[in-house]
Amino acid sequence: MEGVELDIVIVGGGIAGLTTSLGLHRLGIRSLVLESSDKMRNTGFPITAYTNAWKALDAVGIGDSIRQHHQRLQGNVITSTITGLQTSKATFAKIKGKHGGHEIRCVQRQLLLETLAKELPSGTVRYSSKVVSIEESGFYKLVHLADGTILKTKVLIGCDGVNSVVAKWLQFKKPAFSRRSAIRGCVDFKSGHSFGDRFMLFFGKRFRSGFLPCDGNTVYWFLSWTHSSQENADKEREMGDDPAKMKQFVLHKLGKIPDQVRAVIENNELDRIILSPLRYRHPWELVWGNISKGNVCVAGDAFHPMTPEIGQGGCAALEDGVVLARCLGEALLKEPNRATKDRAEREREEYKKIEAGLKKYAEERKWRSIQLVTTAYMVGYIQQGYGLFVDFLRDKILASYIPGMVMKMADFDCGKLN
Repeated sequence: MEGVELDIVIVGGGIAGLTTSLGLHRLGIRSLVLESSDKMRNTGFPITAYTNAWKALDAVGIGDSIRQHHQRLQGNVITSTITGLQTSKATFAKIKGKHGGHEIRCVQRQLLLETLAKELPSGTVRYSSKVVSIEESGFYKLVHLADGTILKTKVLIGCDGVNSVVAKWLQFKKPAFSRRSAIRGCVDFKSGHSFGDRFMLFFGKRFRSGFLPCDGNTVYWFLSWTHSSQENADKEREMGDDPAKMKQFVLHKLGKIPDQVRAVIENNELDRIILSPLRYRHPWELVWGNISKGNVCVAGDAFHPMTPEIGQGGCAALEDGVVLARCLGEALLKEPNRATKDRAEREREEYKKIEAGLKKYAEERKWRSIQLVTTAYMVGYIQQGYGLFVDFLRDKILASYIPGMVMKMADFDCGKLN
């Protein structure tokens, strides 16, 4: 049996889903967010919020609220773990873009999600709501949930991650494995850390690690690597879900790094370490695929999953939310044709407006997403590649060029909501 008719259903209560819902709320448009877990997500590690992310956060009105909890990073230092020598150093204030100076902070994901959710009207997020299938019903979509509920909606937005049900309905393939994996962790130092306000990045043979302070007490870290042999794949399977083995693996691969950096890993609690394969969507799928179709579209990782080398996954999801809310708002807030009296004609007219709004969003986000996915993959290939030529290219030629490329991807403004 069909449930209550809804205007907009957003599948997924992550960064993209909550940002889209908040953007629509700021425009006076209600939506329902379906979250499969039974409560607000408390998993996931901090995100590097670059300049483009802050443009989006300011657009939905929570930028200052997030800023006050996170320190601003002033620069980065890149070091080879093979030689122990610095290969480059950058001060962010000296790097100017077409949108002015750069703002970079490492943001706690849980705090970001909680802040987004608190700005939404009560009841906007519905928990324990796993979508299992989607069905056509005239100008509507029927969203079938695992508990047997069926929701009827005028607009369906998929923000349900790399295993998106909505992306599958739009006929996107499953994201491809990049042949790279990552282990991540986060450490709270009660008496404060000694990292200051700089992002420390290390490169070794097929390995890349980074250490970013979120505030005066918290440091987020990661280690990612390229699978060069069956041996590496076997080691990953051996680690499984055992964080103690993951921790030892990271300590073994860090190479020549300062003691203060090694101490971060050693002090990390086991329940705050996680391993994940790195997946991405082939750029040509975004060229030819259906980012939107009729009254359905995707955003965030359901749209453009990417490898993390340029730190743009979460930032791009925030951009998506603002642009999608704006395009959909422009469509839905248009004055209806007063000459249209028949209900079927009114529904058809509204469907066409929604379709046009989602198409506009898809066109605006397509090439930006292709650029981000491609750049992230290529930067990762260079940073974690192996062989004499790649080592020479990375350490002697591209060491100072790559940080500029990363900042160029962050030099973007998604615009205001209206």
